[in-house]
Amino acid sequence: MAEAHQAVNFMPSLTSDRGEVELSGPMWQEIYLSGLRSWKRHLLRFWNDFLTGVFPATPLSWLFLFSAIQLAWFLQLDPSLGLMEKIKELLPDWGGQHHRLRGVLAAALFASCLWGALIFTLHVALRLLLSYHGWLLEPHEAMSSTTKTWLALVRIFSGRHPVLFSYQRSLPRQPVPSVQDTVRKYLESVRPVLSDEDFDWTTGLAQEFLKLQASLLQWYLWLKSWWASNYVSDWWEEFVYLRSRNSLMVNSNYYMMDFLYVTPTPLQAARAGNAVHALLLYRHRLNRQEIPPYEKIFNTTRVPGVQKDYIRHLQDSRHVAVFHRGRFFRVGTHSQNGLLSPRALEQQFQRILDDPSPACPHEEHLAALTAAPRGMWAQVRKSLKTQAAQALEAVEGAAFFVSLAAEPAGLTREDPAASLDAYAHALLVGRGHDRWFDKSFTLIVFSNGKLGLSVEHSWADCPISGHMWEFTLATECFQLGYSADGHCKGHPDPTLPQPQRLQWDLPEQVHLSISLALRGAETLSSNVDCHVFPFSHFGKSFIKRCHLSPDSFVQMALQLAHFRDRGQFCLTYESAMTRLFLEGRTETVRSCTREACNFVRAMEDQEKTDPQCLALFRVAVEKHQALLKAAMCGQGVDRHLFALYIVSRFLHVQSPFLAQVHSEQWPLSTSQIPVQQTHLFDVHNYPDYVSSGGGFGPADDHGYGVSYIFMGDDMITFHISSKKSSTKTDSHRLGQHIEDALLDVASLFQAGQRLKRRRRGPGDEDSGHRRGFISNKTVDSKAPRTSTPADPFQ
Repeated sequence: MAEAHQAVNFMPSLTSDRGEVELSGPMWQEIYLSGLRSWKRHLLRFWNDFLTGVFPATPLSWLFLFSAIQLAWFLQLDPSLGLMEKIKELLPDWGGQHHRLRGVLAAALFASCLWGALIFTLHVALRLLLSYHGWLLEPHEAMSSTTKTWLALVRIFSGRHPVLFSYQRSLPRQPVPSVQDTVRKYLESVRPVLSDEDFDWTTGLAQEFLKLQASLLQWYLWLKSWWASNYVSDWWEEFVYLRSRNSLMVNSNYYMMDFLYVTPTPLQAARAGNAVHALLLYRHRLNRQEIPPYEKIFNTTRVPGVQKDYIRHLQDSRHVAVFHRGRFFRVGTHSQNGLLSPRALEQQFQRILDDPSPACPHEEHLAALTAAPRGMWAQVRKSLKTQAAQALEAVEGAAFFVSLAAEPAGLTREDPAASLDAYAHALLVGRGHDRWFDKSFTLIVFSNGKLGLSVEHSWADCPISGHMWEFTLATECFQLGYSADGHCKGHPDPTLPQPQRLQWDLPEQVHLSISLALRGAETLSSNVDCHVFPFSHFGKSFIKRCHLSPDSFVQMALQLAHFRDRGQFCLTYESAMTRLFLEGRTETVRSCTREACNFVRAMEDQEKTDPQCLALFRVAVEKHQALLKAAMCGQGVDRHLFALYIVSRFLHVQSPFLAQVHSEQWPLSTSQIPVQQTHLFDVHNYPDYVSSGGGFGPADDHGYGVSYIFMGDDMITFHISSKKSSTKTDSHRLGQHIEDALLDVASLFQAGQRLKRRRRGPGDEDSGHRRGFISNKTVDSKAPRTSTPADPFQ
């Protein structure tokens, strides 16, 4: 998602107004501290892992083993082959009357050693099994006998009821690729976007790097990969995110949208009540290790620092912080009987909506400080920590932040295209002061009942928050539901205390900072151009019938669309997950390949026939799939080069090649939002009840940010962003090019009469005659509506 912007701008985070910031400590110390941090996390988690049977054996298996040994001993059999007698000899002699106790202790110790050895064997076997990635390289239609055998062994060794961290210690470490392979792949990736002269110069830098610095930097990286859990993830979090001094708004946060065409209830407080309850149910399942994502979703805040932020995570929090019309409230989420019911939470939110008290001076815009540059906010926070510690702790220590917006949002029949764009803009930036950007996420509830999520990026990546969001939408709509009058089911609780209004004693010196932060946030907000359009001509079902990867299909269409928009090729960032490895996060797929460029040129060449274009398209898709699978297997380019650059900075080694690599911009940053829990939604009978995805800001001031989600089988929703200040970009223009490119590519497969091919050159005015096809097609058949659905699974 928004990580491309952070990846581009992490180099300035290593500098300050006084020059370069020296990285603290020598390289040996940094490797030691990386490992120490990893082991601390493992030790803190150990006891919980033991009780929940993470190894993947269970504590009951030890009891069974001990009982079997005792039974064998009673039958005068010695399964230890004399080892228990040796153990008894080593135990203290407490007298004849304790002879039986020594035997029991010897059996317990032998059982524990044997149990530990078996667990270690399972652990090693599972790690070796999970290191096999051959299944990624096989076609979906045909699974080899090797993969079938591997899958059966994984099921045998992994146990029957895995929980959140069951496989954590069995996951293999992310491998450090060969530096020669990485440099070769890098040069291959930049060849399509560089002139011959620039490419020769870059090749010279690369050869110099391989000759002079590569082996030393690679050795340190290899050493870290064996000592720490992951050779790159902790540095990625620190240098790409936490050391960035830019505003979090647009640069780091991203958003998730509600259902596109339906709103389960028009009552703002009711929707908030069900959504908050569903989120806390998700947290409850997370605490019980019943779901697979990540531990820092809740009770987490990114705390600003002068040079570096840090992530503060609490084990538990029994309240949420709520913002409404410039006022902050603390709303308890639990009573003595446990989690409050949705109706009780609705009651508390309605009390806030009905509260007529005005905001105190400067309180209304206080949250704009969290959208300010991080150094400035860190300095101001010191004053707040002294003068308004209780209120600040109530916000930062909350489970998450809730913003009750005073305006409606979502798709409207009157102006569907503009309303969707405004909805996306409201979720990405809002008013600049109506959410606490430091919190792991903010739940936004609009006055007409529409929902949305604004997520801070440093603690985890989009699939993690996406998993939570899918659960939330399905639970609050289908499982919790609403009564006929739109309220949450159940009864209010009049005994609950009123929500606590937070009091901010803001010192004078903070007032000017708030005004400056608000001005900066408003400037940044007004410069963002958001465009959202659902493409409903076809979806992933058509693409799969063509025996192609839906993601690769869209990526190649994006290359064609961007070329038509800008008349040139550019570096393209696509995020891929590396969750196959211990503490893996993401890797970059460089989608603008030589094969993709050949296909695009053929599509714009009137001399080329459809079969020729189709052949080039298939080659481009195969290349993209190979790059994607390599990235998922830890054989990408960018994370390795990033880690080598960080090592060079610690060692004070100057590398013009690495400096050149990390000065590159990403004019096109893309990401697919995966749908991970299809079992929660019935897309065939209830196709409207699917999340419409989310978006993020552009990585480059003259570039685009594009995300997309496959909604069901027959729709793709695109979220496009750019900067209004750039004369080179226009989100709506690119949206039209994307629609045209998808139709043109589909026409190569002779999909039907509706898929009429339209070839246009770069900058063709005819390609921008519509502001998105939604105004022509989608709203005619899909009017927005408010309804309370029946559970599709009953």
